[in-house]
Amino acid sequence: MKPARLKILLLFAFTWVTMLPLLAQETYRIQIVRAGAMAHNKYIGENIVRAIGNPVFEHAGAYLYCDSAWLDEVTNNLDCYGNVRIKSSDTLNLYGKFLHYEGNTKIARISDNVRLVDNQTTLTTNYLIFDRNTQIAYYNTGGKVVNKNNTLTSKKGDYHTDKKIMYFKEDVVMKNPDYTINCDTMKYNTQNRVSYFEGPTIIQGKKSYLYCENGEYNSISGQSAFSEHALLVDEGRRLTGDSLYYNELTYSGKAVKNIIFTDTAQDLMIKGNFAEYFKKKGFAMITDSAVALLGDTKDTLFLHADTLRAIFDTVKQESRELMAFHNTRFYRTDLQGVCDSLHFSFPDSLITMYRVPILWSEKNQITADTIFIVTGKNTVKTVHMNISAFIISQDSSLKFNQVKGKTMTGYLIDNKLYRIDVDGNAETVYYVREDDESLIGINKAAGSRMRIYMDKDNKIERITYFDKPDGNLFPEKNISETDQILKGFKWFGDLRPVDRNDIFRK
Repeated sequence: MKPARLKILLLFAFTWVTMLPLLAQETYRIQIVRAGAMAHNKYIGENIVRAIGNPVFEHAGAYLYCDSAWLDEVTNNLDCYGNVRIKSSDTLNLYGKFLHYEGNTKIARISDNVRLVDNQTTLTTNYLIFDRNTQIAYYNTGGKVVNKNNTLTSKKGDYHTDKKIMYFKEDVVMKNPDYTINCDTMKYNTQNRVSYFEGPTIIQGKKSYLYCENGEYNSISGQSAFSEHALLVDEGRRLTGDSLYYNELTYSGKAVKNIIFTDTAQDLMIKGNFAEYFKKKGFAMITDSAVALLGDTKDTLFLHADTLRAIFDTVKQESRELMAFHNTRFYRTDLQGVCDSLHFSFPDSLITMYRVPILWSEKNQITADTIFIVTGKNTVKTVHMNISAFIISQDSSLKFNQVKGKTMTGYLIDNKLYRIDVDGNAETVYYVREDDESLIGINKAAGSRMRIYMDKDNKIERITYFDKPDGNLFPEKNISETDQILKGFKWFGDLRPVDRNDIFRK
């Protein structure tokens, strides 16, 4: 290439590069579209244009409207007064009384009765900054957003108009006809109307209360997902867990890991790792290491099963039943039991044990086809054994006192058996001993009905027969080992829970 031609090309390139900022600056100059009148005021500035009569300006695709304005042609700044409006897009409009707009930075500062309207969202505040580069509007002196039937207020807020997402901070409140949300930090999507929370958050419904420190809420579907100290309070019932999911419209939810369900009216607490809650259907179900705590802290009954179900009245909103399904075991210091399934009626204070039930009270093992336990004020009042009733207590390592009958009813005072009524096919084998524990003989008898009285040490004190019994007190040598065991005898000592942790035994 010839030197002269090279010089021309270099000069052209240098000239083009040096002109780029000027061209770019000209591209973003604020343009006057129309005005009723325009004038210069030398006392204010030679480069400042006064526009009145509802002037209209254009800048980089946005239109600015007002009653009057001052345009600085050197700094490319615009000050508008009265009925200010910025039309930034087909859907986005900003309104206020005063506007300071910087053409070079594309930043608008609007004050006094400010409104940002974008489709179905309206933001109102007294002072708003709108950055047209990032399409973010923000305030820090308090604002209100109305989106459909949701109204949000906060001290600070950012609205990403391109993404339709809002960020609120400090004293955030969302109000809806069905609930109110209070939190410190919230992210809100104006299109799908989903709220995201960080920090302490309270959702107060008409009858329910939700708390979390991290989560989200969909105001269309009513579905929420909470974590970090998640809590649901509903009509006297409480449900907590590491994660909590709840639907405000269907009044149903679930909790996962370290869950606690409580009913304060019934002194009921259930723990586990998974729970489902159905308010309209009237029950909560807890599984995965589920355990129910019944009674006061001094004498709590710990009940475990594969599945626990608390059933409550949907009208009175109070727990009425507790059901335990499969592999049921319970422990209290003075009462233990195992069975397949169990039912507890709160109004009747009645516990019913089903399918191979075994109950232990002090030294006594109690079995029957079905066992009914009547409780009251953290005490057992009566135990009714229906069909194939059997009570066994260990006399020595190899000897057992036994009472058998069709049905039996045991009566207790201070959770200790003091009387047993046997009705139908009554049989006994009892080892009578002196005070020094030496054996006197074996009481072996059978009759239709009998009543047994126990002493304070839970030993048989006397037996009353309602008809002439078949049998009497025999020396031990006159009764064979086989005859000392009643038909149907089974000792389940190895199944007895030894403490509250033993109820989880596999």
